[in-house]
Amino acid sequence: MPDLIYSSAKAIAQAIQDREVSAVEIVEAHLARIEEVNDRLNAVVQLCAERALEEAREADDALARGESKGSLHGVPITLKDSLDTEGVVTTGGTSGRTGFVPDSDATVTARLRGAGAILLGKTNTPELTMAGETDNLVYGRTNNPFDLDRTPGGSSGGAAAIVCAGGSALDIGSDTGGSIRMPAHYSGIAGIKPNSGRVPRTGHIIEYTMGATDAYTQNGPMARFVEDLALTLSIISGPDWRDPAIVPMPLGDPADVDLGALRIAFHTSVEGFNEPTQETKDTVLAAVRALSDVAASIEEDTPAALSRVPDLTRRIGGADGRAGTRRLLDKAGTTEISPILLSRFDEAEPLPTAELTRALEDLDQYRSDMLGFMRGCDVIVSPTTAFPAPAHGDTFKEENRSASFTGPYNLTGWPGTVVRCGTSPEGLPIGVQIVARPWREDVSLAVAAFLESALGGWRKPPI
Repeated sequence: MPDLIYSSAKAIAQAIQDREVSAVEIVEAHLARIEEVNDRLNAVVQLCAERALEEAREADDALARGESKGSLHGVPITLKDSLDTEGVVTTGGTSGRTGFVPDSDATVTARLRGAGAILLGKTNTPELTMAGETDNLVYGRTNNPFDLDRTPGGSSGGAAAIVCAGGSALDIGSDTGGSIRMPAHYSGIAGIKPNSGRVPRTGHIIEYTMGATDAYTQNGPMARFVEDLALTLSIISGPDWRDPAIVPMPLGDPADVDLGALRIAFHTSVEGFNEPTQETKDTVLAAVRALSDVAASIEEDTPAALSRVPDLTRRIGGADGRAGTRRLLDKAGTTEISPILLSRFDEAEPLPTAELTRALEDLDQYRSDMLGFMRGCDVIVSPTTAFPAPAHGDTFKEENRSASFTGPYNLTGWPGTVVRCGTSPEGLPIGVQIVARPWREDVSLAVAAFLESALGGWRKPPI
């Protein structure tokens, strides 16, 4: 049983179907693992153990009758605390929602439970998901399973930490500037930001009513193994007839991707971004060497438009003086705001309408220029951030503000997967980002699966 909690969700589901283990036994094992590590990680902030065990008993009874709810029948999962969960407190990391209990599930929650997944509890997130570290006034700080003095990142830090540690088979993160991919990198797991318009945001603390920046935020799976990203994405994708941005676009199967036909571009640094550590560069180059054995072509090439990202992000991110964030806080009934979120207000520079419309025009030109770059390749391989997991608080230092290589693809809306491909001298995970053309999550996942096999992927943390 200890080995099984570190298996993939797909393998756990198969073991339950084959009666090698009962759903009750596997849920109990994951609850025991959470109890073992969570006082040090502070990753799981709400448990629904009794409900989970009851659902596990029902799952076993159903199998005894020859019935199965779906591909995750009996598989224990956690969910980021920014996603509504019927009957379970959902705070979104903000104090105004400390006692908020949704009366219905978010779309992705309902789809996972409909496929047979069993919710164990909720995972920590910074207030309103708006930070690269996971800390808030409701539950406090989450720690990295490879080094408790370091952050697992944000905003899906609780999800990354508990999945890495074996307390959950998978989780769903949200990503506005890297909030799935950065925690996956810092904690050594796999995660994908799907294409904009793929997965409904209905029932997420940041839904689909974000105006000009609506396309930035996506929900996506996080797991120890790439195969679980593909499995989960197929479950949670598609229109729910509430999120108006979701497109009924076919989702390709990574197994059908011909790696030998792919043209790959890579870079290890970008003008205007933090210079990555040597170990980070070496990890990207190790991924490139592995891919050179199978890809049609591989070339070092950096999209020139990337250098414009820090300026675009600064101009558009705070253009309303965080008035939209204030509305979210007012809706939640929050009066005391976390220091991390308050700092975002301090950074905001309200723009006159004429300057905002110019910034949005520049954003469209950036998207066009990036699309032109992708005409010549199928995949971009790059660092995820400039360094491995930093110490708590270091993410917000001025010298680290342009550390992430993830944000450019929130602006384009394209899919990006992160998978562990290396290790720092301190023993910290180093992930590589694989970005694909619009709507080609299958290509991004296929390359990630190859790199996982070639370079090792997830490794058990010392906790």
